[in-house]
Amino acid sequence: MITGALVDLRPFAAEDVDHLELVANDAAYHGPFATFVLSGAGDMRRRFEVDGYLTHEHGRLVVVDKSGALVGRVSYRAVSHGPPPSSLAYNIGVIIDPAFRQRGYGTDAQAVLARYLFDTYTVERVEASTDVENTGEQRALERAGFTREGILRHAQWRAGAWHDLVLYSKLRGE
Repeated sequence: MITGALVDLRPFAAEDVDHLELVANDAAYHGPFATFVLSGAGDMRRRFEVDGYLTHEHGRLVVVDKSGALVGRVSYRAVSHGPPPSSLAYNIGVIIDPAFRQRGYGTDAQAVLARYLFDTYTVERVEASTDVENTGEQRALERAGFTREGILRHAQWRAGAWHDLVLYSKLRGE
């Protein structure tokens, strides 16, 4: 368990995958700024059975509140900004269940995930991006200690159109 002020992060358990399967194709759950791709029946379980959603290259962790209730999930994936291995960074994301939003859980979960990645891997940079119109997530990233770097023009195809993203980063030691 990785502990934060408001939430904790833990690896997925088999019973958590039932929830993933339930919300996998629920656009309202994911919200208007999430890239939404339909998932086949059993896709989440099959992926979980391969690696438990945890590898060096990518991972997902469950976000739970202090009572232990599942309130969302965080994810990370390795990205490279150059050929040497030292150019590796992690890009992170968060989804908080709509019933638990606007309580600071997303902010805390992202700060805790960044701390975990810095404590576990030899990376200098953790980054996140969000739609330019997603001002709530931008505030959450800033409260989690991330710095706004700039705009990624037409970086995401979603809902039949290209969307600009805002890129944020947090460096080791910040």
